[in-house]
Amino acid sequence: MTDLEVKDNDFMEFMEEDDKSIASIQNKPWKIIIADDEEEVHAVTQMVLEDVVFEDRRIEFLSSYSGESTIELLKNNPDVAIILLDVVMEKDDSGLYVARYIREELKNQLVRIILRTGQPGQAPERKVITEYDINDYKEKTELTAQKLYTSVLSSLRAYRDLKIIDESKKGLEKILISSSTLFESQTFSAFTQNILLQLSDFIKFEDFSDKISGMLLTGSRMDDLTIKSATGKYQTSTGENFTLIADTTIKTMIKSAIDSSENSYVDNTYTGIFSRNSNLLIMYLEGVKEFSDMEKNLIKIFTNNISIAYDNLLLNQEIIDTQKEVVLTLGEVVETRSKETAFHVKRVAEISRLLALKLKMSEDQAELLRMASPMHDVGKIGIPDAVLNKPGKLTTEEFEMMKKHTTIGYEILKSSNRKILQAASLIALHHHEWWNGNGYPSGLKEDKIGIFGRITAISDVFDALLHKRTYKDSWPIEKVLEYIKSLRGTQFDPEIVDIFFDNLSYILDIMNTYRD
Repeated sequence: MTDLEVKDNDFMEFMEEDDKSIASIQNKPWKIIIADDEEEVHAVTQMVLEDVVFEDRRIEFLSSYSGESTIELLKNNPDVAIILLDVVMEKDDSGLYVARYIREELKNQLVRIILRTGQPGQAPERKVITEYDINDYKEKTELTAQKLYTSVLSSLRAYRDLKIIDESKKGLEKILISSSTLFESQTFSAFTQNILLQLSDFIKFEDFSDKISGMLLTGSRMDDLTIKSATGKYQTSTGENFTLIADTTIKTMIKSAIDSSENSYVDNTYTGIFSRNSNLLIMYLEGVKEFSDMEKNLIKIFTNNISIAYDNLLLNQEIIDTQKEVVLTLGEVVETRSKETAFHVKRVAEISRLLALKLKMSEDQAELLRMASPMHDVGKIGIPDAVLNKPGKLTTEEFEMMKKHTTIGYEILKSSNRKILQAASLIALHHHEWWNGNGYPSGLKEDKIGIFGRITAISDVFDALLHKRTYKDSWPIEKVLEYIKSLRGTQFDPEIVDIFFDNLSYILDIMNTYRD
């Protein structure tokens, strides 16, 4: 028999439920394990606590009658808030074993353990409190209904506060993990996809549905916002104008976020604005839960990191754009000095990029080649005008001098730590090497020649032959194509030649776009 006393005058007055409480009964309940080998204890405990509502959440009772079954219940229900734990069950110390197992083996520091015993002499309070990480100790003879209610309610408050701290900790850990990827070097496209995934994942707190739809928008003002990346039902809208696919409600939310420069949470939607200058970056998510103040603060911290990362990306892009402009301008200056057109380097750059992509190189590598290839002849700066612009055939000595433009270009560029200039230095050095080893300056053969140099070589020769130079007239397209085909496997990499002819129509489009 249990010593738990239930007296009519000891029943507490339960909190009156208002409309909000009634509407919130469907909220996830607090889980409480009743661990006791006496059936009557389970029945009385549930009767006393069955109508308790704490923060609009009822109580769900889980029953166990032994130490082993209690441990299994905890393994399957890590979100248990309280355990009402009897000391003596299948063994005299079953409850004490369970208490230690919870803390040391399951590493569960959140659940509140209320130890209940009908035999205090077998588990003295001072000894148990000192040696076991429990939160309350009650003799069953003293545990009236009112005291049980008080003990459970105070334990629920403690559990709630610990959960808030724990979620804050987990949230901050998510911020650190998610933010670390934001500050990695990446393209703008990769960045936008990354932050959509990171933020969607970040707001998936415990017990939160994965069904989120969202859009990441960029632009300078409301009417030119473009969907840079999307998920869920908006996934097929990437690249479209936001105003053409969004309804009035969403447009109103986005406009409000822009006007207020504040994140907003309305009707299971989240709208965040990460950049407030002329380069707007806006996130819209729907299907999200209602956030607590703590969660909103964590999101604010994370979105501040997004803003910083975005500003850094824009600054880095500005540096890259400046580098590209300098490289292209210098390449154009060199071509102009040698009586060639500025569009020569643009055509070579675009053809080289196309060939790189068709060779299954990454978008980043293809873009790097496009930016670096205009510098292939930068070494001509060191060649005298008399040789550089000689209208006739060069003498042997003059040709040897002309060949030096490859090494001069390499020496000019090789000391830079910038990826563009590093790539350009090797292109300058390699673009006159031949596949069979008969080129210059080093007589490199096959794969010993850098892939950027091999690609630029065929692009350069193709364009040069099609256009007039001081030393020759332009060739007809048929003759140029026949010439390139004849040098497959001797001057040019055979695979690149094949790719060149497979994509000839695209190459001719480039020639027309950048016509002199």
